[in-house]
Amino acid sequence: METTPPPWRPPRLWRGAQALARGIVALLSRLEITGDVPRDQPLILAANHISTFDPIVLAAACRARGISPRFLATGGLFRAPVVGPLMRRCGHIRVDRRDVSAADALTHATGALTGGAVVLVYPEGRIGLDPQMWPERGKTGTARLALAAGVTVVPVTQWGAHEVLPYAAPKGLGRAVARALWRRPVVRVHFGTPVDLDGLTPGAPGAALRATERITAALTRDLRPLRADEPDLPRHVDPTRPTETRRTWRPPSA
Repeated sequence: METTPPPWRPPRLWRGAQALARGIVALLSRLEITGDVPRDQPLILAANHISTFDPIVLAAACRARGISPRFLATGGLFRAPVVGPLMRRCGHIRVDRRDVSAADALTHATGALTGGAVVLVYPEGRIGLDPQMWPERGKTGTARLALAAGVTVVPVTQWGAHEVLPYAAPKGLGRAVARALWRRPVVRVHFGTPVDLDGLTPGAPGAALRATERITAALTRDLRPLRADEPDLPRHVDPTRPTETRRTWRPPSA
């Protein structure tokens, strides 16, 4: 007789790491959080990716909202001597994007959602390189995961984390931390309205692409008020961050 496995519970280590993240973020910035997120149900948090610091910001913001998401994170972190074991013990999910096993991440993430977890995904698949720092055209993995699992997708937008740590970190880390301690830039995080994926059937031709467009559009829409006084180029330009336009995305009406 089959039994339903107990729902996933975040390890104490991960909850402690989130508390530590809140302290680090408070030390280096002024965190402002708006919006809310449904609780006690599986969710996908789809976030824009602008900085090496923003995973720490998101861990802190999620702690403030009472959730402990499992991050889909690059395989390089899991191969690191100290960070890798910690990532595994905290329940995060490894993504080897250039490996034949990359599809396994979606399987593991689907299982996590089935177990009641909240999963945090970066739809862009990397720190965005758009010259104006708007969300890039996303990969379809987040959309395929959402459609397959049939769960709510909440867009999570953030702005300001790029002023804390440089793209090239750990290079230049000491100078950046000293500057952040002195200036404490404002870092904003917004939990938005769930993305409308109605009318999209899992596996149907073009469904994943259309869902990806809707997720990217939601991130772009919600990012505008966070950077209302920086609609074009950001005030803070990181000289270590490369730019490219190959994956630049703008709303059809723009």
